[in-house]
Amino acid sequence: MALTVSPMGNGIGARITGIDIGATPVDDATFEQIAAALDQYLLLSFPQQTLGAPEQVAFAARFGPLDIHILDQYNHPEFPEIFMLSNEVVDGKPQGLSDAGSYWHSDFAFRPVPAYVTMLHAKKIPPQGGNTLFSDMYAAHDALDAELRKAIAGRRAVQRYRKRADTLGQGTRVNFTPEQAQKAPDVMHPLIRVHPESGRSAIFAPVGTTAEIEGLPADESAAVLKALFAHITQDRFITEYVWATGDLVFWDNRFTMHKATSDQLDPSQIRTLYRTTSMGEVPLAAGAR
Repeated sequence: MALTVSPMGNGIGARITGIDIGATPVDDATFEQIAAALDQYLLLSFPQQTLGAPEQVAFAARFGPLDIHILDQYNHPEFPEIFMLSNEVVDGKPQGLSDAGSYWHSDFAFRPVPAYVTMLHAKKIPPQGGNTLFSDMYAAHDALDAELRKAIAGRRAVQRYRKRADTLGQGTRVNFTPEQAQKAPDVMHPLIRVHPESGRSAIFAPVGTTAEIEGLPADESAAVLKALFAHITQDRFITEYVWATGDLVFWDNRFTMHKATSDQLDPSQIRTLYRTTSMGEVPLAAGAR
């Protein structure tokens, strides 16, 4: 199958055309092309895709085991592997989580085994707004100054689910049941993780979950994290993705952060996406390969 891969421009990302994933079975050779493009560009977009829920689940499962989100009130009623992101309300019932992740994060960084691929299929997109921002953690690592590099070298940090809930938009304030809260205890991951095959290093300090650095006094940990967060969210590392209805977009959570802007949408501007999340591997620290 002939695919056309077109880099998006400055920063990460590529658009892929020449395939309708919902209509055409993806053979192994084509899948390997797609996986290699993801490894190279970190963010892939397939415009005008027609796949339904079962096709999305089947395709996403090829990247790894699929998560079933702990906020199960927003899971698809027939395919719980799909987490529904939507600000649409029908007969008083929300059709999904209205504002998921309008802060810098990497999906499931707070899990012992974080996410590998997050996949979104755009069902309804407003004429403007609701874009998604991505930050390149390879580039951020390579641009570290000597002082900050030394401060985080060999260090691990606590990853805590919704540790910034007090500062996030109203749409992200979801009330956990006791059972849901028990499914998200603190975990510890390296601040610099390496690609399991290439060994390339990237910063792994998602702003929304990185709470404190192991082995540092609280004030020193806070100061280092403040400097690190300021570094990794600089414009020079950021790519903005503008959505269109039908887009199938997915990215490598291991070496990127992302941030939704759906908290800025007027409620009349409907935005609905179906999300699947393929889980990855325990983050590898430098020297652990």
